[in-house]
Amino acid sequence: MPFVRIDLRKGKSPEYRKKLGEIVYDAMIELINVPKDDKFQVITEHDRADLNHADSYLGNHYSDDLVLIQITLNTGRSVELKKAFYKRIVEQYQAQLQGRPDDVVINLVEVAKENWSFGHGIAQYA
Repeated sequence: MPFVRIDLRKGKSPEYRKKLGEIVYDAMIELINVPKDDKFQVITEHDRADLNHADSYLGNHYSDDLVLIQITLNTGRSVELKKAFYKRIVEQYQAQLQGRPDDVVINLVEVAKENWSFGHGIAQYA
């Protein structure tokens, strides 16, 4: 049921964007109990002027490769699972795309199961 939005600066290849989406998807399956094929992602590139952020925050220093990941998902995962999930995404981002760990911002938005419809106007999980 997760819905993933990934926002980044323009200029990355289609292969880079696809790999970034796969990194997030694989971490969801492996760590936060998302079923296989439960994959809904929007990956959007933006001009520099359209990503308005500080140069640094909480000891992180952001580059032009800043990646913002927002995931809407059902409520109920433990803090420990979430921490492991964040860590896995960053580790794989570094390993597979040679990205900087400072440049990954992740936000989870938790919702109740009845807030989803996967087609036909039916709340399949309600």
